[in-house]
Amino acid sequence: MAQGSSQPLPHRVAVIVDEATNPFEVGVATELFGLPRPELGLPEPLYEVVLCAPTRAVRMNHGFFTMTGTAGLDAVDGADTLVVPGRPDNVVPRGADVLDAIRRAHARGARLLSFCTGSFALAEAGLLDGRRATTHWMWTEAFRELHPRVRLEPDVLFVDEGDILTAAGSAAALDLGLHVLRRDHGAEIANAVSRRLVFAAHRDGGQRQFVERPVPEVPDESLGPLLAWAQERLGEPLTVADLAARAAVSPATLHRRFRTQLGTTPLAWLTGERVALACRLIERGEERLDVVAARSGLGTAANLRARLRRETGLSPSAYRRRFGPRAGEPLVS
Repeated sequence: MAQGSSQPLPHRVAVIVDEATNPFEVGVATELFGLPRPELGLPEPLYEVVLCAPTRAVRMNHGFFTMTGTAGLDAVDGADTLVVPGRPDNVVPRGADVLDAIRRAHARGARLLSFCTGSFALAEAGLLDGRRATTHWMWTEAFRELHPRVRLEPDVLFVDEGDILTAAGSAAALDLGLHVLRRDHGAEIANAVSRRLVFAAHRDGGQRQFVERPVPEVPDESLGPLLAWAQERLGEPLTVADLAARAAVSPATLHRRFRTQLGTTPLAWLTGERVALACRLIERGEERLDVVAARSGLGTAANLRARLRRETGLSPSAYRRRFGPRAGEPLVS
């Protein structure tokens, strides 16, 4: 930024690439935070990303390749958000220089994200004691043995503790990253990025890490057509019974299918979709809470306030100030 300019610096994200780091999670971080988004029509990038490592050359997981050209760990000291990907050798202690860099970032108020087993590093740095966190389900017992003071939640996609956020697995890193995008830039931006990724725009962090049948045994049991039908009618008084009737199954059967295919309940999914729609309406300039509540299917302004605060931590007015149109911008219908 030129001296004297009032243009704010982009939010800087540092990604630690340690010995044997999983390449996928590094890719998730760069895909979510590092790529330009010309389709959004924004004058500046959303984030500035830097990869940093304790050595000039880092051997990645299973020796598939060696990464070079990264910055040193001193780059962590200029980051607003620090991402710590996972690695398979979680019982092997991290290097003291990596742990010190993580502690320094936390001490000066940077936001910390761990992907998959990156939570081991945060716990080893002593930053998760007494706090909620998650990790990959295959490593829960090892995590508990090594870090008994952490309040581990083993059956969720991610945990948001405000300044420290932990994702359960590699795919859950995408869920957490989109959650961070929603928190930083609103639902419209997060939805646009998810469409670019061809990935679900919103899976609540409390959903289960894995399902018993990732692919339905009977293709006709796919929930896709039902979800699309419901998303077009969120403003209507839809109930779980209505969804079951549309799918021509009993509510109990529908509940089992949602649990199996989506890891959540029909009611929780429906509520999440309505909150996401309410966020988009506010971002597009609708100021009348009763209208937002009615169009999103949340019913009343009081219910809208409660649901929005639960999902985003913000009241409708605070959400509007943060993500709504700026003065002079045209409203979007």
